[in-house]
Amino acid sequence: MFTVVRSRPRAALAALATVTALALAGCSSSEPDTESAAPASADAFPVTIPSALGDAVIPAAPERVVTWGWSSQDAVLALGVVPVAMPKNTYGGDADGVLPWDAEKIKELGGTTPTLLSSDTGEVPFEEIVEADPDVILAPYSGIVQADYDKLSKIAPVVAYPEKPWALPWQDQLEIIGKALGKTAEAKELLTKTEAHVKDLADKNPILKDKTFLYGAANEADTLNVFRASDPRVALLGDLGMTVSPSVAELDEDPNAGSYFYGTSYENVEKIKTDLLVMYFDDQAAADKFVADPVIAAMPAVKEGRFAPIVGQSFVMASSAPTALSIPWMLDQYVPQLAAVAEKVAE
Repeated sequence: MFTVVRSRPRAALAALATVTALALAGCSSSEPDTESAAPASADAFPVTIPSALGDAVIPAAPERVVTWGWSSQDAVLALGVVPVAMPKNTYGGDADGVLPWDAEKIKELGGTTPTLLSSDTGEVPFEEIVEADPDVILAPYSGIVQADYDKLSKIAPVVAYPEKPWALPWQDQLEIIGKALGKTAEAKELLTKTEAHVKDLADKNPILKDKTFLYGAANEADTLNVFRASDPRVALLGDLGMTVSPSVAELDEDPNAGSYFYGTSYENVEKIKTDLLVMYFDDQAAADKFVADPVIAAMPAVKEGRFAPIVGQSFVMASSAPTALSIPWMLDQYVPQLAAVAEKVAE
């Protein structure tokens, strides 16, 4: 196993000071030293992983992994590695801020809870990441910007998203992280296993096939936030054989905006034509309040019982950032509910 010679944590803190100084001076990132790299697993190292923000050159199989974003830690854990640091999830997590499927996997691997990074503000906690002394920083499903990437790259190689923030399918995330960890074969095997699980659920619930759906959220007053077809939570339902409602594109006033969702006024909900309305809510009280609104109650999908809410913060997180760990945890419980609602669609 490749061993990294370290001096910590004083040198790491000094590194952050250097990072900040360089950033203020407008200096560009230095090139990673790959001369001493050597193969450390079944995958050959060094490896280079391109992204929209820059190339990550990983010299050897990482031993200290830090994740940032919504779900990278899931792929890391699913591949048998416990990160040294990962985001704290106050939304959907347990008392410590760990999502239930992650907690289960950490226990299964015999690991201890990683350092939990401050994440409520969405700002990258640079000092906390320096303290974790990572070999690699995995953020392929995140919203980091170029300035974040450049600063993080002074700490360790950074794997960011290939094209757009918050838009990477879980399959691609797993492949990228597998490559970064030197576990390409394991990632392919896990991908096949997870996709087979989803297909099995689809086969057991044929009522879902070709049913149209709109995935939305009601987290702004008098506005329905609609998730575009490219969003992973939408794509996951597509994997069950369902079809995105044409209304999603028809109501989209700026399809090239680059965001994974758009807002439309309640004045437009009467234009929505869909077999099923799928939405998420923190709790049942929020779902009840939504359908109590007269405008919403008049929607055919709501009035006819074709409304399939995803209720509970953990379920919302599992749906919002599907992964090889969260998919079976969430879908095994939700698909029977979704199929029961689909039974109400008139043939």
